[in-house]
Amino acid sequence: MDDMSDQHWMLEAVDLLVRVVEAAGILIIFVGAMMAFVRFVVVGLRHRQSRAFVPIRLTLGRFLTLGLEFQLASDIMRTAVAPTLLDIAELAAVAAIRTALNFFLAREIKQERREIAEVGSPGPGDSKRAGPEPAS
Repeated sequence: MDDMSDQHWMLEAVDLLVRVVEAAGILIIFVGAMMAFVRFVVVGLRHRQSRAFVPIRLTLGRFLTLGLEFQLASDIMRTAVAPTLLDIAELAAVAAIRTALNFFLAREIKQERREIAEVGSPGPGDSKRAGPEPAS
């Protein structure tokens, strides 16, 4: 009987920890989205160039990537305690989807950074920065 109560306590503790990590991931994504929205409104009122929104997208992408990592961590924690084959299959599917999302977000962030570095801070009438292009 004592072994059952120990196992029940451990399952309850893991469930609580999973919920905390899930909440952290959700909070990270929410904070990133709100920050991006506020910056979008401020920049949108001051500038009409689409180039001005690239840093906002990069920041939001970083928050999304971090939040997804927390969500994946919570899924791994949930599956770590007495997993069934169905649990493992669900984790594999979720991990694949989230990994793909992270991959595409990271690729987009890298591409946006490269574009920012290539364009630089052009002056009036300039479409590109003068001088050699930065190394990748």
